[in-house]
Amino acid sequence: MKTALISVYNKEGITEFAKELVGLGWKIISSGGTAKHLAQAGIPVTDVTEITGMPPILDHRVLTLHPKIHGGLLALDKPEHKAELEKYGIPWIDLVCIDLYPLENEVKNPNATRESVIEKTDIGGPTMLRSAAKGRRIVICDPSDRQKVIEWLKAGEPDREEFLNNLAAKAEAIVARYASISSTYLSHGVYEGIFGKKVSECAYGENAYQKPASLYHDINNDVNHDKLAIHSWELLAGSPLSYNNICDLDRMIQTTTHIGAGMEKNFNTVPLIAIGAKHGNACGAGIAQEPFLRNGEGLGAVDKMLQGDLRAIFGGSVMLNFPVDEKVAEELIHKFSPEGIRRLLDVVAAPFFTTEAIEILARKKGKCRLLANPNIEKAGLNSLDMEPRFRYVRGGFLQQPNYTFVPNLARTVLASSLEKTVLMDLILSWAVGCTSNSNTITLVKDGRLMSNGVGQQDRVGAAKLAIFRADDAAKFAYDQQKNSLASSSSAGTFCEENFSADLSDATAYSDSFFPFPDAVEVLIDRGIKTIFSTSGSVNDEKIVELCKSKGVKLIMLPDAEARGFYQH
Repeated sequence: MKTALISVYNKEGITEFAKELVGLGWKIISSGGTAKHLAQAGIPVTDVTEITGMPPILDHRVLTLHPKIHGGLLALDKPEHKAELEKYGIPWIDLVCIDLYPLENEVKNPNATRESVIEKTDIGGPTMLRSAAKGRRIVICDPSDRQKVIEWLKAGEPDREEFLNNLAAKAEAIVARYASISSTYLSHGVYEGIFGKKVSECAYGENAYQKPASLYHDINNDVNHDKLAIHSWELLAGSPLSYNNICDLDRMIQTTTHIGAGMEKNFNTVPLIAIGAKHGNACGAGIAQEPFLRNGEGLGAVDKMLQGDLRAIFGGSVMLNFPVDEKVAEELIHKFSPEGIRRLLDVVAAPFFTTEAIEILARKKGKCRLLANPNIEKAGLNSLDMEPRFRYVRGGFLQQPNYTFVPNLARTVLASSLEKTVLMDLILSWAVGCTSNSNTITLVKDGRLMSNGVGQQDRVGAAKLAIFRADDAAKFAYDQQKNSLASSSSAGTFCEENFSADLSDATAYSDSFFPFPDAVEVLIDRGIKTIFSTSGSVNDEKIVELCKSKGVKLIMLPDAEARGFYQH
């Protein structure tokens, strides 16, 4: 008869698992509360104290830390070891099912004390897991593996060594991360660790010579269940995601959730959102209201997104926070595109896709990846990524809290004097700008990203780049229309005489303060009427006076609170 040792903090589902083992002819050993729980369910169980001959001691701190337990886990399947087990009355233990005290929950508890954290630090559990792993027993530390083990046992234990090795590896990883949590807490952050599980392999990294490249997710994510985590997106069609696809997807999630959070915080609603990205940064973005979708058009946000930069979106990636049906798919591929030429997209991510939409968007050789996750629909304040961000630097890594600041424009003096549509444009420009590579100046008009002047070393350069990109996109759209290669509905966003974008009454967002008035002058000269930036420059008063003299509304929040640097 085989023997299983079961000791769990969370009793959910453990009775069913134990019954399955008993049904297969197993004997159950357990301890304390778990033994009582199983006995009350009518499951035959032997208490650990009957094996060790000792009651729990030191306020239950020592119970399973005993040779008669660990000997049964560490003994090898050879005559000498089996003879010793028999000599000392030690049972051979074939399986350990353990979960650990919720140390991380206690660490995150705002009312936690050093004493409460220490008391929630499991010692016996991790030790049994490691003994079982070393002894090549069946070791279960993840509740999701319980049914897998039952099915494996019923199937006759196929590929036994590989199966046991995978369970042992997971147990070691869980224990290592558990110990790291304790170390980080006790050292007040002096020690920190990153623990991940490989979930996919990429053909290569950013460049073809960077091999191997893989996606890992936090091994604790199975517990926290981040519903928008990269591995939570379902690949409906297309090739596996590349390294660059994953980077773009991560950035689009950040941008989309920031737009949703900003709109929800300021207007109590999350509009329809369409994001187009190239090399991580948004090259197009649009928002529209719900009725567009119900009328079967669903296209207001898509139209605005595409017109942000028709050249850049070709070969780019798209994220929508609303379902993709046949009409939306056709819009993504053909709207504003030359007749007979499909717009090529690398990634389209959305809550859902209809069968017809999947067929329309698919590309040869799986070059268009279609990703579905219903949790992106109407994602707002509760969808912001709250986990710390890490970045490798030579010889180590940086860690910082995530990008979670969301402005409340109602607290600003000028907010009451601005129309709601202008305020929404400000939020859209902020959300795009603060999730784009700094330095950034972002221009938005009528719920549409006009341009994004990303990654510049100075504010004047960012302002000039934003204007240049807006003009260049308008000229490109005009050329297509002039040659009858695109729908005439792309007109109206530029001036035919000089092919410049119509930026009159547009809004601008700067991801930090203006050190001098020069960049502000560049924006004002092109018709920008509302600017959102931070304060903190020695020239703040000059910039305020310049805006007043030109009739430009200037909203400023403290740089220490609201600066929007991203991927610096």
